[in-house]
Amino acid sequence: MTTQPADAATFDNLKSLKRSPKMPVIFVGHGSPMNAIGDNEYRRSWQALGAEFGAKLPKPQLILCISAHWITRGWWLTGMEKPRTIHDFGGFPDELFAQQYPAPGAPAAAQEIGAGLRAPDSNKPVGLDKDEWGYDHGTWSVLKPMFPKADIPVIQLSMDYSRPPAEHYALGRQLRALRERGVLIVGSGNIVHNLRAAQRGVASNQAYDWAIEFDRVVAGQLESGKLDMLSDFQKSGQLAQLAHPTHDHYLPLLHAAGAADGKDKVRTFNDNFQSASISMRSVVWG
Repeated sequence: MTTQPADAATFDNLKSLKRSPKMPVIFVGHGSPMNAIGDNEYRRSWQALGAEFGAKLPKPQLILCISAHWITRGWWLTGMEKPRTIHDFGGFPDELFAQQYPAPGAPAAAQEIGAGLRAPDSNKPVGLDKDEWGYDHGTWSVLKPMFPKADIPVIQLSMDYSRPPAEHYALGRQLRALRERGVLIVGSGNIVHNLRAAQRGVASNQAYDWAIEFDRVVAGQLESGKLDMLSDFQKSGQLAQLAHPTHDHYLPLLHAAGAADGKDKVRTFNDNFQSASISMRSVVWG
């Protein structure tokens, strides 16, 4: 596996983004799309976190989001000026389908970032999508509560599900340098995600034993800073299979963790569950 070195020189020639104080990295457990409009602890926590930017934390020049819901062959960045709001779900009320997130795209920044990033499997630049995708609910459902003015440009990075988890972490390491260019990196997925086992209406402090165990293992790795171990989750065998029948919701954690470093302070929030089988644990580095 070949990867681009994760140092600031990779993006020294960026013209569209100014140097900035080091931005944090966020991984958000997004859970049900209904969290975007419901008055619950998750939406309120996202609102509170967003309020820190421009107060305790610098306001981002750009948000780069890795969502569990953009799976591709190869690696791609959104490169359109006005990304559409995608309602990639079914069976929910009309209010949810009416939601829009009109944040602008950032074509120039996407082109520059894509040219600097290298696909871990091929060492080729990351591709640019100018018309097909937009903001799926893994992105807009959390960014709308965080940044309701929709005045910060957003780009999405896709995930090549055919590639091994270690390569997703490696690509995240390349993103690290962007933190000094005003880029807020947001991974949006879930540490445990098994919809087949979901039980609606269960309290947030109740979950399957296997869900609790997998979540605790990952929490220990996050808190101890052993982030490179996150890529080895499949070695847990049946435990990992129960936690992730498919691991699309786990991969954004690897991108976010790769963008973090050992000097970052770590704080966790929403360390509970939805529907007994979805971990809402979320993390801020920095």
